[in-house]
Amino acid sequence: MCELLGMSANVPTDIRFSFAGLARRGGGVGPHRDGWGVAFYEGRAARAFHDPEPAASSDIARFLGAHPIRSRTVIAHIRQANRGRVALANTHPFTRELWGRMWTFAHNGQLRGKKSLPLDFYAPVGETDSEHAFCWMLDQLRSRFSALPPCRELDSEILQLSTRLARLGVFNMLLSDSRSLYAFCGKKLSCLTRRAPFGEATLIDDDRKVNFAEETGPDDCVTVVATGPLTSDETWTAIKPGALLVLREGRIAATLFHETPGGRKPSHPIRIPTC
Repeated sequence: MCELLGMSANVPTDIRFSFAGLARRGGGVGPHRDGWGVAFYEGRAARAFHDPEPAASSDIARFLGAHPIRSRTVIAHIRQANRGRVALANTHPFTRELWGRMWTFAHNGQLRGKKSLPLDFYAPVGETDSEHAFCWMLDQLRSRFSALPPCRELDSEILQLSTRLARLGVFNMLLSDSRSLYAFCGKKLSCLTRRAPFGEATLIDDDRKVNFAEETGPDDCVTVVATGPLTSDETWTAIKPGALLVLREGRIAATLFHETPGGRKPSHPIRIPTC
């Protein structure tokens, strides 16, 4: 399957270190050679780069590695094609406008029966089940709310939509409206929060090390979400399947579930603050 990388930070932050580790898995040390993409938020807008070539050998990826782009919210994806041909139109992350801000979406997994998800306002450009699911989610949000709702209401709605999509197959997702970064774990996702005191980190898939104490300020806080751990000397936490992490300003604002650990379904989503 594909691999995901997301970042939320309280100050504009350079993602090149983590992206270098992800890119090596895109046709270098991993099989995800069917394209890649990354989106950097600047306010409500997103600057995006896509390439259907393998990330490990992409000239555009090398360009990004040489030119730091600092952002508070980043979503990246490397693709191993299963639904849809290898083409620019099928390369994640996908973006659309809703309520005057750009939404960005990337997905790992396969969904069955996408025709059960009717579309209204939004339409896919490519052929993937992922982009269809994204268009469906935004259609549902657009019909539910006439304008950007308060965070708590939007968080709850995204949990419900993600849970429904997870019933169609494997649904690991990153989604952002620039205000929040949402990470839904259908099967496999891990996360890591970096804050003072900062230390060194070494990539698993690339001969690269960084001392974050030299790159950050004492009040910086950055949370990274990835399909699998990217570094060998930091403590990554596996996200529980069925959980939606809500990240804001570099911190995990809440973890939402539809079910308790015992399996009882509450009348409202369970919100567990994590920091």
